[in-house]
Amino acid sequence: MLIDRLDRYIARNVLAAIFVVQVVLLGLDLVITYINDLGDVEGGYSAFDVLIYLLMRLPHRFYQYAPVGVLIGSLIGLGSMATSNELTVMRASGRSLTRILWGVMKPVILIVVILLVIAEFVSPRTEQFANAWRLEQSQGKGAVITERGGWQREGDSVYRFGAIRSDDTVLDLTRYRFDNRELVSATHAAQAAWEEDHWVLKNVDITRFFEDRTEVERHDRQQWQTDLTPEQLNRLLRDINSQAPSELWAYARYLESQGQQATQPLLYFWQKLLLPLTLGSLVLVAASFVFGPLRTVAAGTRVFYGVITGLSFKYLQDLLAPASTVFGFSPVWAVLGPTLICAGLGLYMLRRSG
Repeated sequence: MLIDRLDRYIARNVLAAIFVVQVVLLGLDLVITYINDLGDVEGGYSAFDVLIYLLMRLPHRFYQYAPVGVLIGSLIGLGSMATSNELTVMRASGRSLTRILWGVMKPVILIVVILLVIAEFVSPRTEQFANAWRLEQSQGKGAVITERGGWQREGDSVYRFGAIRSDDTVLDLTRYRFDNRELVSATHAAQAAWEEDHWVLKNVDITRFFEDRTEVERHDRQQWQTDLTPEQLNRLLRDINSQAPSELWAYARYLESQGQQATQPLLYFWQKLLLPLTLGSLVLVAASFVFGPLRTVAAGTRVFYGVITGLSFKYLQDLLAPASTVFGFSPVWAVLGPTLICAGLGLYMLRRSG
């Protein structure tokens, strides 16, 4: 009974600290981003609309700041109990370090469940809706969702997409068809619209290449035979970091079926799937700062080292991400490597503390 009360007490303190840190981080991010985005105010897109847009994106930002929030929140929660000698009393009464860590992990498990739900069901939809709403406010109905374009290979063809609108209309589509690595035709369409269960190209120019000449055909409408669906094109042209794990996995499988590398979608997929291990390793580091060599330093110093550790963790993952493509190792190790290093560092420092 006493053990359960202590677990709840530890969990409540840590969870409250994590919540406060998350609110502070999101608040600062909201203010800074709002000031920066005021430069986009024009036409029907007002300063109030900027605020609404940023509020729509809060689930995504909450997810992004979660690792730093858990690390700093755990440091503050455990550090406050260490400062008031509550952890010392717990240890003196026979409570093991493992039991204290389990009390810290309980609220983290709750946070992990919330984050996985947000990543799969909430954030992808709010991000897509927020971007479409913002662009429709400034450009009108049927606004372009993205202007960054994209390339895609399918069979003997390579496609270039200019943009896609919120009504699933593709703009500025070009298809290059090859035969044994020789270009045989280039097709350009001003638009590609999804009608019921197939694509229809509009204002089509087809250039066919022969050894001694070229031929040009023009059509007002032409059916586009492809396995690409509006959902797959949205995955291609949308920000990959905002996509759900299931979308990333489906996109990776599609790329592999076309004989292409799927490193980038698999990297973000493993980042989201291995989030429990990531947060667990950061909690171990936070606990090692409180119980280990830094237990006698000021709370502000511990938080400073925690921020440095969190940034180092992020930069290491960002460094290993392109390295997995260059050196050909699995993207899972680009995510798991920093996590294991972080966990190993935390366990080593905890063992030194005795």
